[in-house]
Amino acid sequence: MIDKLEFLLALAREKHFGRAAEACGVTQPTLSAGVKHLEEQMGVLLVKRGSRFQGFTPEGERVLEWARRIVGDSRAMREDISALRHGLSGRLRIAAIPTALAMVAAITTPYRDRHPNVQFTVYSRTSLEILDLLENLEIDAGITYIGNEPIGRVSIVPLYQEHYRLVTSADAPLGDRDSVTWAEVSQVPLCLLTPDMQNRRIINRLLKSAGGESRPTLESDSMILLFSHVRTGRWASVMPEKIAQTLGLSEPIRAIPILQPDAVQTIGLVVPQREPMTPTTAALVAEARRIAPSL
Repeated sequence: MIDKLEFLLALAREKHFGRAAEACGVTQPTLSAGVKHLEEQMGVLLVKRGSRFQGFTPEGERVLEWARRIVGDSRAMREDISALRHGLSGRLRIAAIPTALAMVAAITTPYRDRHPNVQFTVYSRTSLEILDLLENLEIDAGITYIGNEPIGRVSIVPLYQEHYRLVTSADAPLGDRDSVTWAEVSQVPLCLLTPDMQNRRIINRLLKSAGGESRPTLESDSMILLFSHVRTGRWASVMPEKIAQTLGLSEPIRAIPILQPDAVQTIGLVVPQREPMTPTTAALVAEARRIAPSL
């Protein structure tokens, strides 16, 4: 049964029978037969069939919810038993929003000191992608905004508060200021993250509330690319304070506090709402709680 539920999860993730079969390490006929066997057991159609994958029926969506719970619990059970015998090991998958990537090492480094047999894979993803990956069991944890947009059924550990800075050349407009307002920021040529990023949506709202508009002359999903353009002296950007600190800004680039208002967003660790947690995830939550006051 578990293997057939894994087929269903892969199909939900890949939205293609061939790719789902490849992800599961089986042939496409084997995957299709497994899904059909599930349908026979349930007595309902789960998948809308055609020349290609067309989605799940309402009953299929409900079974998919149960599949995520059952498969998640099955994986957690196997990991728990393994940890009892051998200690923590395996791979921990974390996805973080681009603006929080700079602080991931603050968690993974002490974690690895305590559990040297655990390996990490860290992805850069949007806040919405992180929630989808968590739901589909493709990652073990996410680092994202926790108080701005709905985040669904997850357990949360607040990590730190995000403050914003105008990152610009010292000889550019506003570059000699000790602080600036959001209204003033709206008047300079900006390069910002793309609109699919929650950071960009937050900045758009802040600029609009100050009577300005978000009309960047350059957009990217890479903070490094934004910073490289700021260094030319022809662009400015709005970045979280922690990103600016991590980049190690030096003259002539400055990170100027943006006030009126001094906007704050909370960044946190999110993990599936499951008890008991997998041992590796539980250890990650414990590490996050341990270091959160210092971030």
